[in-house]
Amino acid sequence: MDKYQQAIADSRVITDDAAVAAKVQEILEKHLDENRKPEVLKQIFNSIDLTTLKSTDSQQSVANFVERVNAFEQEHGDLPNVAAICVYPNFVPIVRTVLECSDVDIAAVAGCFPSAQSFIEVKVAEIGLAVEAGADEIDIVFGLGDYFDKDYEEVCDQISEMKHSCRNAIMKVILETGALKTAENIRNASVLSLYSGADFLKTSTGKEYPGASLEATYIMCECIKEYFEKTGRMVGFKAAGGVSTTEEALQYYTVVKAVLGEKWVDTNEYFRIGASRLANNLLSDILGTETKFF
Repeated sequence: MDKYQQAIADSRVITDDAAVAAKVQEILEKHLDENRKPEVLKQIFNSIDLTTLKSTDSQQSVANFVERVNAFEQEHGDLPNVAAICVYPNFVPIVRTVLECSDVDIAAVAGCFPSAQSFIEVKVAEIGLAVEAGADEIDIVFGLGDYFDKDYEEVCDQISEMKHSCRNAIMKVILETGALKTAENIRNASVLSLYSGADFLKTSTGKEYPGASLEATYIMCECIKEYFEKTGRMVGFKAAGGVSTTEEALQYYTVVKAVLGEKWVDTNEYFRIGASRLANNLLSDILGTETKFF
């Protein structure tokens, strides 16, 4: 058994799909209602990675997108802004130029998002260029093909190389849980990513496969908790792909808080939701009137 297999074998996170679903249901029944508070909605809003990842994105459309974030700070100064603006790497320079909010980070999907299918040299170069252009955070994609071939060494080596290319930027590893499907695969991918230097575990690209699920969230958070207990290092969690309503966001917040504790959700340092539609829905509920700000 090599060190990669050993790391997986050492994990005690449950991998029975039915048991995971039952745990999620139990958490929601016990704790969801207690989180239906204005301050929680504001905290979730402050944890949004406001995202535009369309083939039609352009310099002008991204600049306009960023200007809405600037305008939010001016028009709703009593509310916290979003956590970050997430774009393709070639748009990082325009975000850096236009963004006026010092408390909003710049995130870029890189490493040949969303498939991760290219030469490692290309992935590393793209990440390096995004960081050089001003990205504070880099979202990369887990090597699904190598994982399913059980080439765990290649999976981990590539994540480690991309982590090195991130330099001081935060690295979020997207597991693409809709492709991994089972609790066991999601657990294994989480463990490999954590021990390869992930600063965040993220559920999905929101592209080819089904997006975030509460069951995947539970498993990933249990892995983060186990890793923290072993190493003392806090790693964040990001739900992405299909989270669009306030109710859905509250459910993810509730599961993360129940598994990892208050310190993971009381700021946006360790909890994020990647979304393009959620912001308006959440803002409408915070303000008590339908709002289409973004």
